[in-house]
Amino acid sequence: MTFKELFTFSENYAEHGFQLDQFINFVQYFMLALFVGWTIFFFICLFRFWHKKNPKSNKGVQGHASYHVEIGVIIIEAILLLAFAFPLWKERSDSFEKVMLSNPERVRVVGWQFGWTYHYPGKDGLFGRIDARQISGSNELGIDKNDPNGADDFTTAILKIPVGIPAILQVTSKDVIHNYAIIPMRIQQDALPGKDIPMWFTPIKTMETYVVCGQLCGEGHANMVGTMEVIEEEEYREWYAAQ
Repeated sequence: MTFKELFTFSENYAEHGFQLDQFINFVQYFMLALFVGWTIFFFICLFRFWHKKNPKSNKGVQGHASYHVEIGVIIIEAILLLAFAFPLWKERSDSFEKVMLSNPERVRVVGWQFGWTYHYPGKDGLFGRIDARQISGSNELGIDKNDPNGADDFTTAILKIPVGIPAILQVTSKDVIHNYAIIPMRIQQDALPGKDIPMWFTPIKTMETYVVCGQLCGEGHANMVGTMEVIEEEEYREWYAAQ
């Protein structure tokens, strides 16, 4: 790994990722400024109150300079929250309704110790009912094939989605708490048993990458790695129909 790679982000592949990268960069520069400032203040104190220069203790720093600096830091942190973090979170949260109206691709992401299974809704675009009593070697998620909506559902071990089209992943778990993280897409979501939690993004480039579990989930946690492919829409439609 080069010096540049160590201190820069990996390439972004999601429509919303640029905003997130800019915000993180801003926070990092602010933290760097704090580090430099407080380090300088530390050495000033070491020099000014060195025991050889001050054999007897005194009242310490006189004046209100440090107080004003602390107030300034608090104001800047408030600005980060109110002017950047909250609006960015609001925009991401509110965009879900827009994504729902854009005919997105829908996939259920099911975590288990220690892997991922992807549940697609088939040609009708509707997920079938899930019944844990029907889980078997040939039906690992318990999809009810007697449900009309589930007759054409299928599962895969690799997540495939088309480029340029919004995707909504419904993240859940079969056993313990996991975390579904796609670093190049700048997104992750906890996978909780019994809950389908949506995460959404729009891929802007074709790619193949790994997805990982970002939550310690057992002795095999480090090996809980999956594969994600972003492909051209035509190729995706052909693959989907073939399933």
